[in-house]
Amino acid sequence: MSTPRRAPRQAEAERNDRELLRAAREVLAEDGAHASVAAIAARAGVGIGSLYRRYRTKEELFQRLVELSLDQSVRALERALERDDPWEALAGFVTESLEAGGGSLAPIAGSVEITPDMWERNRRADAMLAALVERASAAGVLRPDVTVTDLWALLEQLSAAPMIEQLRKQGRAERLPAAIAARRRVVAIVLDGLRAPGTPLPGDPPGDGLFADRWARD
Repeated sequence: MSTPRRAPRQAEAERNDRELLRAAREVLAEDGAHASVAAIAARAGVGIGSLYRRYRTKEELFQRLVELSLDQSVRALERALERDDPWEALAGFVTESLEAGGGSLAPIAGSVEITPDMWERNRRADAMLAALVERASAAGVLRPDVTVTDLWALLEQLSAAPMIEQLRKQGRAERLPAAIAARRRVVAIVLDGLRAPGTPLPGDPPGDGLFADRWARD
């Protein structure tokens, strides 16, 4: 039985939505929480009316980015937990998360409402990452002072790729492969730094609320 073909308008709407989400991430990486809907629509190549037909407010658009980011993390963690080797599982999660190239959503922390469903997805991701850390620590391959919050902080820091974002903004696509290759080397260096035994990390471990408190809106 053949799969029903999507109507042209539906296919166009889905394509526009993908472009809007891609553009929103790029503009957010460049302009932070002050990213304008006009800039996002222009980057996506759609009219601002098309954006507002899909997302009633900028907050709705940013909420969708958060949902997609959480879903991506959960899927990557699920795949990591299926691996038998504890180090390959943890390193694979870090690498996959950064290769996704979604950029950091840190600039909008505290500026959008996080729904109970989003908090639940975040709780699930925390639990799965904790399981990865516990396995790697028990196997003696992860330095013993690394925490779940350390790893989330590492991903947040490395998700921001200023060199790549600047080249994109400049329209210098020919330089992007070299910048991406350089970033992969940095990721490899960081992963090597996570291996046991390692020199003691400075200060006390970050508390669990470091991220949750930033995302909770007053």
